[in-house]
Amino acid sequence: MKLSVLDQSVITAGSTAAAALQNTVKLARLTEKMGYTRFWTAEHHNANGMAGSSPEVLISHIASNTRSIRVGSGGVLLPQYSPYKVAENFKVLEALFPGRIDLGIGRSPGGSADTRLALTDGIRKSLNEFPRQVRDLQGYLAGENQTVQAYPMTSSLPEMWMLGITHRGARTAAEHGTAFTYGHFINPYNGRRAMAQYRNDFQPSSLLNQPKTNVCVFVICAGSQEKAEEIALSQDAWLLAVEKNRDTRIPAIEEAGRRIVTGADKEKAKENRKRMIIGTPQKVRDELLALSEAYQTEEFIIIANVHNFEDKITSYSLLAESLL
Repeated sequence: MKLSVLDQSVITAGSTAAAALQNTVKLARLTEKMGYTRFWTAEHHNANGMAGSSPEVLISHIASNTRSIRVGSGGVLLPQYSPYKVAENFKVLEALFPGRIDLGIGRSPGGSADTRLALTDGIRKSLNEFPRQVRDLQGYLAGENQTVQAYPMTSSLPEMWMLGITHRGARTAAEHGTAFTYGHFINPYNGRRAMAQYRNDFQPSSLLNQPKTNVCVFVICAGSQEKAEEIALSQDAWLLAVEKNRDTRIPAIEEAGRRIVTGADKEKAKENRKRMIIGTPQKVRDELLALSEAYQTEEFIIIANVHNFEDKITSYSLLAESLL
């Protein structure tokens, strides 16, 4: 099995954005040594607890501070941008770090209506243009556009991944011949159908000749089940805050426990646990192997948004020791 990382550069309560970004780079260095395959950054806007608003900038810095791990986006919010400029950005990254760059793209609007308009400079762009944008982006990467070329020319190209949480997203990835990431950490209910649809409908493209998949899932691993459950409390409270558009900084465990008090919050936190694997190395290993069989994939992208950075490092380390 291959293990990879998605890090959202989430700011913990009492800390700073600068510290969050420094921890992202530190995590990339450590997981590279542990044997992880790729390290992806996220793109979030107008969220006070997420420092990674510009994946292209962060990718360059992470790749400069690592040696071999693939570095990429999970993912660039293509509907808000020009496919041509995205192609240029990632071809520059590929020229700087050949054979190490992943271009993950998503259809997400990127936040509220006002946030999206700020990203598009006031232009109301339709999400229905996404398939056309994907085709244009592929054409610019592969040099297939007859009138406009995306420079620089490179001896290799970034791997192109499409992120999705439904069978419709999987079908779009399949029809365009891109690799596909299923977001179990967002929607744990539609994965089997989505992955089957992707494999069945896949059509080779100039960038990829056979299906390629991975699955992203929240994982918290600790020496005991009790410790893992305790650590997970901060992630539980953080997810509730994100869903309510509140303070998105990760609270300390003690504060997290005080936040989850109403019946509705407790029920929602319980439901959110279906998006996670929490436990000892053996329990996490068993559940990931079961998911691997269910989803027919050999790679998982691991995300862990917890308050204590040392707990986060320990989780990734125990997981690597168990599966790599």
